[in-house]
Amino acid sequence: MQKIILLLVLFTLNAVSAQPKKKQILVIGTFHFENPGLDVAKVNTFNVMTDKSQKELENITNKIKKFGPDKVFVEWNYEKQDKLDKFYNRNTDSILKKNADEIVQLALRSAKKLGHKRLFGIDYNQTNFPYDSLTKGMTEANQVGLLKSNLETMAYYENSQNEKIAKYNLTELLVDINTTKSNAENIEWYLGTANRAGKVDNFVGAYLVSEWYRRNLYMYSLIQKLTESKDNKVMVLLGAGHAAMLREFIKHDPNFEIIELATILK
Repeated sequence: MQKIILLLVLFTLNAVSAQPKKKQILVIGTFHFENPGLDVAKVNTFNVMTDKSQKELENITNKIKKFGPDKVFVEWNYEKQDKLDKFYNRNTDSILKKNADEIVQLALRSAKKLGHKRLFGIDYNQTNFPYDSLTKGMTEANQVGLLKSNLETMAYYENSQNEKIAKYNLTELLVDINTTKSNAENIEWYLGTANRAGKVDNFVGAYLVSEWYRRNLYMYSLIQKLTESKDNKVMVLLGAGHAAMLREFIKHDPNFEIIELATILK
């Protein structure tokens, strides 16, 4: 019996030691620093070009440098990597002073400090987001309660974000966006509201949700493919909604371990 127990212990230890070391993936969800107003929910713009915010960005990117990702992935069309490369190789000081986009202020600033030769675009744009058809489907199905709930959810999100933009500094905003509560709120609308939309034989809601999942799964596929065996750590900077989805995928991927922004800022 003792020999059997010993063999089982040795087998367990060997199995554990044989498992590959997980790669660390720093997932940073963000609001759009240069808000184009294209999202369904409309929120105010936060000025990241003030002296105070620029000092915060220096601190955040210094902490990212200390974390040391081997690659930095961004929300840029993967089919236009050549344009991203040209963009990345422009004069750093000039672009940091003129361009407020989060790709510049967070990702490019970090990658330059790390001595990286490029950023990696992973966005996939060949999907649909038929929001107008979604609300039309609710109306045609006489889903009065769902329409009301949808409007209330959007209003709550807009008011909540605008209050935080008025109250928080940049670091506080970014940490808040990446909390478990914010991640859950980003996903709940798709399954709790959108997926229910339409008559019994109208799957407009499920179609919108499936397209959202498809876009994010394709983006995650690119992260998996572009992360090489030599890469021990990577960083991903995406809009908050995308980042929330990625966290769900990573939880079930044995190859990655999520690192949160709040952790590296300590």
